[in-house]
Amino acid sequence: MSKAAKTPAPAKAAGRTTAKPSAPGKGSACESRLDVREARAYAPSSKRGRGPSVKDAPPLDLYAAPATLDGYIAYLRTATPLQRVAAEREGVPAQVVKHMATSMEVPAVRMFNILGVAKATAESKAAQQARIAGASGQAALGVLCLLAIVKDIVKESTDAAVHDFDSAKWLGRWIEQPQAALGGQRPADLLDTPTGYSVVARLLGSLQSGAYQ
Repeated sequence: MSKAAKTPAPAKAAGRTTAKPSAPGKGSACESRLDVREARAYAPSSKRGRGPSVKDAPPLDLYAAPATLDGYIAYLRTATPLQRVAAEREGVPAQVVKHMATSMEVPAVRMFNILGVAKATAESKAAQQARIAGASGQAALGVLCLLAIVKDIVKESTDAAVHDFDSAKWLGRWIEQPQAALGGQRPADLLDTPTGYSVVARLLGSLQSGAYQ
């Protein structure tokens, strides 16, 4: 696959087929992994009153997460939904955000702008090995989820050229390109809200089936 490819996993390739499209985020860091027993444990009970709260969830050592892009995505994949709530509250390591910008070839200043955090604040937190929390931290988690979605699409592709495909660089270009399905807006301009992220993730997931070119 050439670097100029428009989609990470072409739906139409001679003699090849791609995997069936899945819901945005399925199999990625965004996937819900609350099994039946865990769901029962944390569901409200009419006989015993309210079930355990989020603070009762098994602890996730957020500060043990590796400060690398792939390492942090892999780390989030092991988290349960309630543990992801904790991750959203604590925020994303500023170092991971800077690494994400570098891997996506998006200028750090632009990445900070996309996430809604001041450059000075982000640089200070990176120097202190601190985290970017709040709405900006959740936006950062959203970008990490988008990257996980692209990686999953590429992984499921049967095109031999995917071995040379750089998911991070492709995503960095894609989020800056106006999309007709978004009314001409760039995906990057919608990532600062949960609804905006959901719309972008759905559009990104549609590329797997070739539903949107």
